[in-house]
Amino acid sequence: MTKREFLKNTAALSSIALMPSGLWAFQNDKRLRTAHIGVGNMGGEDLKAISSHALVDVVALCDVDATNLAAAKKLHPKAKTFSDYRILFKEMVKNIDAVIVSTPDHTHAPASMMAMEMNKPVYCQKPLTHHVTEARAMRKMAAEKNLITQMGIQVHSFYDYKLATLLIQSGIIGKVSTVRAWSPKNWGYDGPAPEGNDPIPETLDWNLWLGTSAERPYKEGIYHPGNWRKLVDYGCGTLGDMGVHIFDTPYNALALDVPKTITNHCRKPNGFGYPEQNTVIYEFPGTEYTTETLKWVWYDGEGASQQREDLSLPNGEKLHDQGAMFIGEKGRLYLPHFMKLPQLIVDGEYQEIDIKSFDLGAPVRDYESEGKKHYHQFVDACLGKASCSAPFSYAARLTETILLGVIAGRFPNKTLHWDSETAKFAEEEANQYLDSEYRTF
Repeated sequence: MTKREFLKNTAALSSIALMPSGLWAFQNDKRLRTAHIGVGNMGGEDLKAISSHALVDVVALCDVDATNLAAAKKLHPKAKTFSDYRILFKEMVKNIDAVIVSTPDHTHAPASMMAMEMNKPVYCQKPLTHHVTEARAMRKMAAEKNLITQMGIQVHSFYDYKLATLLIQSGIIGKVSTVRAWSPKNWGYDGPAPEGNDPIPETLDWNLWLGTSAERPYKEGIYHPGNWRKLVDYGCGTLGDMGVHIFDTPYNALALDVPKTITNHCRKPNGFGYPEQNTVIYEFPGTEYTTETLKWVWYDGEGASQQREDLSLPNGEKLHDQGAMFIGEKGRLYLPHFMKLPQLIVDGEYQEIDIKSFDLGAPVRDYESEGKKHYHQFVDACLGKASCSAPFSYAARLTETILLGVIAGRFPNKTLHWDSETAKFAEEEANQYLDSEYRTF
């Protein structure tokens, strides 16, 4: 089933006449009624952060795991509960103003696209989608319907990352030629696919968890609740998890678009899990903040934070486990992840940075307050009081970049050439991974 067919079929579940796309689906400018799809783990954190806004009323909760749903219901007893987001939309379309999607990656686009089809603003967790075609489709629909959207990259709104962006764009290290970024996390799996099947827990609707992905027998501890990020049918590996966060600031600061070439040095694909270690090399077209072209190197897995070219720190200091390094004409800017100030390095020595001129105030080290900013920005935007800093127009391009690196892992050590205009690889064999068929469920 194609994505167009999926949207047509599922939108038909509702016989309610929808408002024209130029109008928002809510008229109350004083409070925001939210529906939350996925309320376990990160979904629970999203629910907590969104509902902490004084002008939010949580009216609908949806999860395929009854245990997650019951826990969320205790916190929001007045909210209606659902296991199937399609039924939620059918029954609640007139009574919700915005939708928060916090599901595994493979369900991001199906749920978000349906919400946007019904003219609802959407906050969707990162990475925005599981496939490149989905990212482009979500960006297109959000633009056509002029919807408020935000991708869940919370650190985008943190003090240190905003400061790093301003520093780079001020020219503090001149034009940037290279970015190196790393994370030792291992959202990969080099072992064989599991055999057989296990009894499905009574609390889990396995068919709904699979959603539009291919049917597969349930195996305990392999997919739900925590390991799906490692697997090609559901997640996007470490790139799609930590990569989105760590890429975000350099990508934003340097005003990048999508890359021209991508090479992933990793093990051969096994068709089931992502490689446990990846070194992904991107080449981007130049921007006003970069040299003629920009080289970007990503390292993940064991040893990702080891000392490498351009990554040595003054005084023999060790790199933080996760972070990014901008290499420019006049020096380097080191940005650890996370909640640590960027550091300027010139000629092998740290240099003082005058941050007063950037009007950001004193550095913030309170995660509780910082963590809510990105969510509250979305709520305020829906209420006409702010604008979103990571709308789908931005998030789709960042996600596309991430996903191109994921696809390159299917062709170890081979350079793939990406044409942004046609949204195709020059290497025809790689184009099959830009999309996938949707299962009818």
